[in-house]
Amino acid sequence: MATKKKTTPAKKVVKKAPAKKAAPAKKAAPAKKVVPAKKAAPAKKVGPAKKVAPVKKVVPAKKAAPVKVVAPAPVVAAPAPAPVKKVVKKPEPPKRPVIVKGRSEDGITSSKDFDLKFLFAQREALQAERIKLVGQANRLENEANAMIADAEMGDVKFDDEGGEGDTMVVEREQDLVLSAAARQTVEEIDASLARMKTGEYGYSVVSVLPIPKERLRAIPWATELVTERAGGLGRR
Repeated sequence: MATKKKTTPAKKVVKKAPAKKAAPAKKAAPAKKVVPAKKAAPAKKVGPAKKVAPVKKVVPAKKAAPVKVVAPAPVVAAPAPAPVKKVVKKPEPPKRPVIVKGRSEDGITSSKDFDLKFLFAQREALQAERIKLVGQANRLENEANAMIADAEMGDVKFDDEGGEGDTMVVEREQDLVLSAAARQTVEEIDASLARMKTGEYGYSVVSVLPIPKERLRAIPWATELVTERAGGLGRR
């Protein structure tokens, strides 16, 4: 016999509260316009990096030498100033006169104090004296040389009894001295002839003053005044 199933009591239905009405949806805000992004500026080219100078080694400073204490120098009294000597100025020598030259003719130049006529006569006297002196100098030298030759040949005896040898020596020396003097005068004559060409003949080589014509006629190769000759300032 079939068993009867027990029936479960029915659950009480609980009434739910009515659902709340949903609030009306809020209006969405209008979307913002999207601004396009600015283009980025091109990157600047970077130059090569500069080389960094090597770091100098720092040399440690030397220790300062100890300061020496110098003793003060003794005070020396200044010497008294030497007395100032007065400088006496020597008088200036007079200015040498200037030779005023004239016209030239036949290798001779005249001047203010000596005309051509006088100079031509003086040149003839100088040339004649030169010829005479050259002959005199040659003759004296020949005589002196002849004495030496005679002595070497034995014609002259040098002994204590006769003085012939001593006399010959003295005569030979005199001849040589006179010959040298004649040749010295010849050189002075040549210098006078040269001064005639430049217009300086007849003027003192010491003071450039004109030599008197009387003196020039007596000594055509004179080169200074009588007063200058006497004072030892000149030669002739």
